[in-house]
Amino acid sequence: MSPPVLSDLGYVPPDGGWGWAVVFGASISIGFAFTFPKAFTIYFRELQAAFSISYSQIAWTTSIMCATTYGGGPISSILVNRYGSRPVVMFGGLLCGVGMISAAFCTSILQLYICVGFITGLGLALNLQPSVIIIGKYFLKRRPIANGLAMAGSPVMLCTLAPLNQFLFENFGWRGSFLILGAILLNCCVAGALFRPIGAATTSAKNQDALTGKITEDAMEMGNPKNVPMENKTEEGGKDCCEKINQYLDFSLFKHRGFLIYLIGNVLMFLGFFAPIVFLAPYAKHTGIDEYSAAFLLSILAIVDMVARPTTGIIANSKWVRPRIQYFFSFAIAFNGACHLLCPLASSYKGLVVYSSFFGLAFGMVCAMLFETLMDLVGAARFTSAVGLVTIAECCTILLGPPIGGTLIDTFGDYKYMFIKCGAVMVLAGTFLFIMNYYNYCMLAKEEKEKKTKEEDPKSVRTENEGRNNWNKDTTQVEPELEPLREEQEGVKKEINGTNEV
Repeated sequence: MSPPVLSDLGYVPPDGGWGWAVVFGASISIGFAFTFPKAFTIYFRELQAAFSISYSQIAWTTSIMCATTYGGGPISSILVNRYGSRPVVMFGGLLCGVGMISAAFCTSILQLYICVGFITGLGLALNLQPSVIIIGKYFLKRRPIANGLAMAGSPVMLCTLAPLNQFLFENFGWRGSFLILGAILLNCCVAGALFRPIGAATTSAKNQDALTGKITEDAMEMGNPKNVPMENKTEEGGKDCCEKINQYLDFSLFKHRGFLIYLIGNVLMFLGFFAPIVFLAPYAKHTGIDEYSAAFLLSILAIVDMVARPTTGIIANSKWVRPRIQYFFSFAIAFNGACHLLCPLASSYKGLVVYSSFFGLAFGMVCAMLFETLMDLVGAARFTSAVGLVTIAECCTILLGPPIGGTLIDTFGDYKYMFIKCGAVMVLAGTFLFIMNYYNYCMLAKEEKEKKTKEEDPKSVRTENEGRNNWNKDTTQVEPELEPLREEQEGVKKEINGTNEV
């Protein structure tokens, strides 16, 4: 599939310049959005002991946080369409800080669900989507590279936050650590300040508002509302409501074949995407590995992930891969699942280091192309609506993934069943996407071929025009009594347009 055309956005993206500052800010916001739920798992055992709860109960904390982050996608998309990326990200950073500072004073797991899960999760949602959206407004030719670099902020943050959380816990306890983390998350406000709006976008928005106002004035002058039936007014009111909703969320995407394939595959994938990261450190501690070594596994995963994301972006931007980037994405998902299926074979610390390395590679490949493949399917202009609709659909499986894994651990007393479940689901999702994307590419090629054949065959066009002309002649001959009515209607149209001739 070829890259989106330049007219998709209505202007030519700069593909550089201030865009690299935007990528830097996006890497911070995206880094916190993706990393914080993973790094938070360091506190699982301590919180479990403090509140006397099970694995599945404590796993709901990160599940609610991730589900709110993804479920807040439509809200984030609407706010971005209304106010732009900069104020939305800054407000999201403020919510993250408030959520974690409030969590330091929680006395029950329910309060932790609200502060960490909902408030902090919503703040992360207001950081994630705007950061991804604005990259598509600054980049076109180098967009896969820019997305890969922005996504690389996640492993950088994970590499830093995993040992930092362990250090903070040992020196300040989990309550003091939450206060410090709340202050650190306020840096998202600084990152959001870098998201300078594109001038062409604001200009086109002003022109659109002016044009809308002019059309409204013309419509009021041309028609008398007293002559309009009540049924028509009701229908127009319903249409206006639907049009207003479609200004912010384009529901016609559910008729888009490629979008539906992407949506189904990703909803299935996220059922096993986050659980292995959530339980990696607890699994290491369960096998008898000390806490610092268990936290270091996340750092190893993050270091490999850090290299994998920009590298994947460079590969995806090549002329050999970008036209068929959906296949590359499908392979990355299946490769991720294969790593989880082999994880139970790693019984020693060296085995877990090898697993973390391959897991970091596969995870980085998926994350680097997660939004690029969606933008490749729907284009940058419809991406704002697409990412909001996708994330709200994904939040259900994101919410259920870690608790299901925690339930398997509580039921069988072993982590291997959780890894096998996640691996099987992701291999299934990768296979589904590969097959359906092959079907989609074949259908696109067939439709393109039919379109070219129709354009290059003048006989078919001539025959169609002749048939239309013959139909018009037959209609004129069969219904001569309608001619006076037609002339009267034409006269009314001329009067409305102000071109009535005497």
